Amino acid sequence: MKVIPTANPDVFVIEPKVFGDDRGFFFESFNQTKFEAAIGRNVNFVQDNHSRSTKNVLRGLHYQIQQPQGKLVRVVQGEVFDVAVDIRKSSPTFGKWVGEILSAENKKQLWIPEGFAHGFVVVSDTAEFLYKTTDYWAPQYERCIVWNDLDLAIDWHVSGMPVLSVKDALGSLFSNAEVFA
Repeated sequence: MKVIPTANPDVFVIEPKVFGDDRGFFFESFNQTKFEAAIGRNVNFVQDNHSRSTKNVLRGLHYQIQQPQGKLVRVVQGEVFDVAVDIRKSSPTFGKWVGEILSAENKKQLWIPEGFAHGFVVVSDTAEFLYKTTDYWAPQYERCIVWNDLDLAIDWHVSGMPVLSVKDALGSLFSNAEVFA
């Protein structure tokens, strides 16, 4: 597996080694020992999630203010533009975002540690999105920053208005959001 740094030193793109021929392909999508060595810390994943969305659906920017979740995300069908926003006030990259195209074709994964808001937009007709989390979903602690916050100025790679849930449409402005110390 190849680990590629992003503009945020705590967020990594992970490219698995893919073995392919005319029959198809094989790759190891997760190996605890290799993953921990690559990111330089111990991680315990406790939950796997799977979502399916259609073109222009934007989910996020989500985080849990208590029981924060680190996420290892990937796409197994289709393509998304995936975004992580640093919301750790003590971080030198506070309020900065990184984004990456994740697709079934490129097989890239993105490691987003605790202390980040996360979201993605579907750029293909449909996409199936898988992610491992380091803590359980706790809806009472879930928070959302509005996708089009002017202070964050995220380039979502989408033309027109994305398809949003009510919760995502009513997200907080970054300037008013609860953040981590």
